Amino acid sequence: MNSKKYTYNIKLKAWDSMIPFRFIHAADLHLDSRFSGMPGVSDRIRQQLRESTFAALDHLVQLAVDQEVDFVVISGDVYDASDSSLQAQLRFHEALERLGRVNIHVYLIHGNHDPLDSPRIRTKDKDHVHVFGPKVGSFTANRRSDGQPIAVISGISYPTSKVTENTSAYFKRDTDKESLFHIAMLHANVNGDPAHETYSPCTTKDLVATGYQYWALGHIHKRQTVNESPCIVYPGNIQGRSMKETGAKGCYIVDVDVNHSAKLTFYSLDEVRWFREQISIDDIQDEEDFNLKLSEIMDGIRLSRPEIMSIIRFEIIGRGSLHRVLENGHFTDEMLQELRRRAIRDAELGHCKGIVWVEGISVQSGSELNRAAMLQEDSFLGEMLRLAERAELEADVGEDLVQKALAPLMSNKALRKLLGEIGVQERNEWLNRSSELAAMLMLDPDLVGGMKA
Repeated sequence: MNSKKYTYNIKLKAWDSMIPFRFIHAADLHLDSRFSGMPGVSDRIRQQLRESTFAALDHLVQLAVDQEVDFVVISGDVYDASDSSLQAQLRFHEALERLGRVNIHVYLIHGNHDPLDSPRIRTKDKDHVHVFGPKVGSFTANRRSDGQPIAVISGISYPTSKVTENTSAYFKRDTDKESLFHIAMLHANVNGDPAHETYSPCTTKDLVATGYQYWALGHIHKRQTVNESPCIVYPGNIQGRSMKETGAKGCYIVDVDVNHSAKLTFYSLDEVRWFREQISIDDIQDEEDFNLKLSEIMDGIRLSRPEIMSIIRFEIIGRGSLHRVLENGHFTDEMLQELRRRAIRDAELGHCKGIVWVEGISVQSGSELNRAAMLQEDSFLGEMLRLAERAELEADVGEDLVQKALAPLMSNKALRKLLGEIGVQERNEWLNRSSELAAMLMLDPDLVGGMKA
């Protein structure tokens, strides 16, 4: 496992003296989940993608063993209930067995993707696995080395896939066990993150008021510390699955000392990593220079991440003469096909882990236009560019433009579903590119015949 860790300290309010311990906080495993936005991959690469969530789970178990943690908390969404495979459930139970053999206890809540009413295989109860029900419950966790009680862990699972009430209101700190560290497990949207469903909605103020010292959250796939004292933490998911989930993915190891100080250390677990790479055409003269730049970046990625597969989207920015070639579309399409061909070739030779797959080439560059001067023109072109600039700065203006432009397509059910999955960033890219293209065509109508159909 090629784990990279990031460490920082968080001071907590001191209660009574306590026994130091260590635990793992993970969430959103989404085992055997489908990957989106991956057209053109070979069977071998597709298999690598499918195995990546299981590989990340294996890394999680090995990390728990190597770091000798006292217990593991998993804050929901182990599976995707809509297409949860038998393999996913068997692999997860195998991972639990491995942890049980070294006396590492696991505390688990179910989220919106794996609620309690979702189908799953029946297994015998395991003494070291503690699953929370539809009402807030608590367990006392003990230290592995000597069996001393170290923490009170409370949690609640989703009974169904949609929980819209503020379930944090049901958490009550156990005042009879003040000397122990209090951990709350919740799968929730804290402070209304617009990128995720508003399930179990609550605020930072709600969680702080309960008196728990660590909130082990799940549901939001972006790693973040919502609050430092007390700790309110999202570890993110353990494996990115689309271009919306870029960067290192993994879990936190939390070290709690006798003064109730918690040190959080992030460990990457992912087997496939997604990221965006910007390339400016300001200083690129021609297609050959552009090709060399792409190859240089991909070689650097390959060398820096030899143990994992990398998936990249190139975002072309800046202004220059090369933009007209890129705007045509044929050049970027052929370039993309060639880069993917090389990746498929390497995969067939057994080098899946080190390959760099190009998910796409997004043209956000512009031609050598004096845009500043055009913005001042009292003309149709000037008015159009001013509207495009407003759309970029004011979200409601941009959304209104996109909705009006897409309205004729919404009568088609399939297109409506696809368009509904388009994120804000991609819509902004459409607006930016359309304004650039319109400006080019107005200034040079002869370009119309050379544009890609």
